[in-house]
Amino acid sequence: MVTLCGFPLSNYYNKVKMVLLEKGVPFQEERVGTGKTDEASLSASPLGKVPFIRTEHGPLCESQVIVDYLEAAYPKPSLMPADPWAQAKMRELITFIELHLELAVRQLYAQAFFGGTVSQETQQRVRQLLDKNIPGFKRLAKFSPYVAGDTFTLADCAAFVSLPLVAMATKNIYGEDLLGAAGIDWKSYTQKIGERPSAQKVTADREADPLLPK
Repeated sequence: MVTLCGFPLSNYYNKVKMVLLEKGVPFQEERVGTGKTDEASLSASPLGKVPFIRTEHGPLCESQVIVDYLEAAYPKPSLMPADPWAQAKMRELITFIELHLELAVRQLYAQAFFGGTVSQETQQRVRQLLDKNIPGFKRLAKFSPYVAGDTFTLADCAAFVSLPLVAMATKNIYGEDLLGAAGIDWKSYTQKIGERPSAQKVTADREADPLLPK
């Protein structure tokens, strides 16, 4: 059985969890924090990051690597288009969501969500990135009704758990939801995805987590 290691406040943990649920793969969860330096943890995730999974073959880390493995190991139901070009465009979207949006905004989380402070220099630098990257994402995203087109894919598992963080963090730091301001109706989109049982389970577990900021 697959063991998913991490914690419910991690959007990347929830991305993998959503894929497991969508595919009906039996799994168990093991709460593991970030930054572990013991040998057992580093042998599974060499940078001390979550999520990672334990399998009968051994451990595997990095969320996109994990979901690509799950897609190959458990191909039904498929969460990827059959066409190679469409698959590449789906992965392109995931890269934009995670690298060019969420990773940029992550620099703001300490102040946006956890009561810390972020320097004005960092805030300005992130804002410049987002002013370029959000329109780029908008050019690629379909929302018709799913982020990559008319079929639910791995890209939706990435978008559902990350787009709200981008919107909320920018609202808290800049006083404006930069996704909404760019004309991206992420609220209607996540509401639709949120009707899926996998999304409901991920959301309920995240909201029940004792470490969720109140």
